[in-house]
Amino acid sequence: MTYTGDVTKGGPADVREIPGLTISKIEVGDFGNNAYLLRCAETGDGLLVDAAAEPDRLLELIGDMPISSIVTTHRHPDHWGALEDVARATGAQTVAHPLDAPELPVTVTREVEHGDRVTVGVVTLDVIHLRGHTPGSIALLYQDRHLFTGDSLFPGGVGNTQKDPARFEQLFTDVVERIFDRLPDETWVYPGHGRDTTLGAERPHLPEWKARGW
Repeated sequence: MTYTGDVTKGGPADVREIPGLTISKIEVGDFGNNAYLLRCAETGDGLLVDAAAEPDRLLELIGDMPISSIVTTHRHPDHWGALEDVARATGAQTVAHPLDAPELPVTVTREVEHGDRVTVGVVTLDVIHLRGHTPGSIALLYQDRHLFTGDSLFPGGVGNTQKDPARFEQLFTDVVERIFDRLPDETWVYPGHGRDTTLGAERPHLPEWKARGW
């Protein structure tokens, strides 16, 4: 089966095999949240992006193989509803940006800043700080081709900034400078809700986003 990134609540994970990494995407909770299990092909170690909800389903997805880290992309409760339970069950370290970490229901094991790296097995992911949706929102980037954006970038626009012009300007600037100006059109975007996209599909619409202010 070809990976599409289209998942539904209660439905199966969509699984993608890429060099060095297996990506499993699942939808959980009442707000259409995506959670992503990344597993190192060489070592079997795993990393979970956003323990959003339904801890039993997330633990079923993880299975009997270990995960060493749970990364929370930002402080909003729909992205960490299962964090405490999954962290307790797996013993995984918890990772977040220091500006959002105090809002999480666990003591964050590792705080990460823009430019830091997170590892899963022998695989390295780059941390990109995207300010605006929340002060400490982060994205994770693998090999300049696979980008996990939380709620900072979606098909059709950047994340919600509550119609605050300053917050929108900050998020739009970060997304342009730290993502679109740096990465190629082929880069696949895995957002915190809904369907996936690519930078190439979104790039032509940047002027429209800036003009509308959201």
